[in-house]
Amino acid sequence: MKKILLVAVLAVASLAAYAQPRAVGVNLGAWSSLSYQHGFGESNMLDVAANVILPINTGVGVGGHVTYDWIDPFNAPVPWNNKGEWHWYMGVGGSGGFIFPHKASDGSTVNGSWYAGVAGHVGIEYDFWFPFQLSLDWRPSIGVAGNNGIGFNLPGLWGGIQLGVRYKF
Repeated sequence: MKKILLVAVLAVASLAAYAQPRAVGVNLGAWSSLSYQHGFGESNMLDVAANVILPINTGVGVGGHVTYDWIDPFNAPVPWNNKGEWHWYMGVGGSGGFIFPHKASDGSTVNGSWYAGVAGHVGIEYDFWFPFQLSLDWRPSIGVAGNNGIGFNLPGLWGGIQLGVRYKF
């Protein structure tokens, strides 16, 4: 019994020593979002973002992005690390959401619409020497959108430029 307990304690201790870094924060832009990042080792992370689409010609909406990202891909780290660390990343995943019905600038009512598709993620981040992170991200989304029919989600290509602020834990 003591050996089983010792093995269990050692297993839990080794898992705790290999804990994955995580970060939570906000991304500010035309599609502002709450963001959660979960690291898998030093070179991969899962990025989950719950978006709020602000009323800039498109109405108010909600959505989300989930991407699997590679950190410093191609073994090409950012060369100017000083007190903190610079990293760049890129990844792919999915996105989807809904734009609520709203009034257009000419006073007419625009029906609500939905969108879904493949999402990309490219960004650069600065990790401070304390648990804080700043990033500049671009999250393009290519897919379909619809309200009365199905069409191409063109605003998804340029709407995802954001400034990120996160707490790392």
